[in-house]
This record gives sequence, structure tokens and C-alpha cells, in this order.
Amino acid sequence: KEFYAKAGEATAFVQQQPVAPEIFDSPYKGMQSENGGVVGMLEVIESDFARLEADTKSAEVAAQKEYDTFMTDSKVDKSAKSTDIEHKTAKKQDEEQALQVKSTDLEGTQKELDAALAYFDKLKPSCVDAGISYEDRVARRKEEIESLQEALRILNGEDLA
Repeated sequence: KEFYAKAGEATAFVQQQPVAPEIFDSPYKGMQSENGGVVGMLEVIESDFARLEADTKSAEVAAQKEYDTFMTDSKVDKSAKSTDIEHKTAKKQDEEQALQVKSTDLEGTQKELDAALAYFDKLKPSCVDAGISYEDRVARRKEEIESLQEALRILNGEDLA
């Protein structure tokens, strides 16, 4: 900084003129005092860098906080979902076991029903004879009762006259 401050007062060899023209009151020393020259530019760069560094650090802190929050939420969500998976897996196994038991019960009940229907079909013709009318059945029953009464009299030893 000191070097450039002294350089502003000095002039280069090319700028030195033995006799100043009439339009100049003093010799030309450049525009270093107005814009700061190289040191000014370095100071601007330094301030820009400091501002950029501050912005970057604040953005990094915010991003780290957001990341930590996300990771915490993710861990809680993951543990909740893992627990949910365990419960649903256990429920699924219970339901599958219940289904197996009910299927077995259904098979047994179906076998019983099939056996009962087969027995019913076997008994049906002997119980219900659709080919004989009601009057014929009454007459047959009457004849059967008379023959049973006659057999009873014979067994009791009564005369057949």
C-alpha cells in the first residue's frame, strides 16, 4: 500500500516533460488518487471475498440445519414405517393361518354335506314313491295292517275260521 501511495506522486519517464505545455498547470501524475489504483482494486476484491465468504458460511449453516432436520425426520419416519411393516407382517401371517384353518373346516364340512346328500338321495326313493297315488298307498297300507293282524291271531293261537 505504501509503495503505491508513493507511486501516485511520481511520474513515469514517458510522462515527464521538460517543459509543460500551456494547458497544464502541473505535471500529469495519473488518476491513481481518484480510483485507488491496484490497492483499491485489491481492497474491493477483499471486501467482495469477505462478503461472499459470509454469505457462503450462512448458507452452509442453513443447509446443515435443514439437512439435520431432514435426517431426524427421516429416522423417525423410517422407524415408524419399520414398526408398521412388522405389525402388518404379523397380521398377514395371522390372517393366512386363519384362512388355512377355515379352508380345512370348509373341506370337512363339505365332505359331511356330500355324505348327507348321498344318504338322502339313497333314502329318497324308499320314502317318497311318486309313481303310486295316495289311494293306492292307503289301500296297500290297509292290506298290510290286515295281514299283520292275521299273523298276530295265528301266533296267539286263535282259530282261522
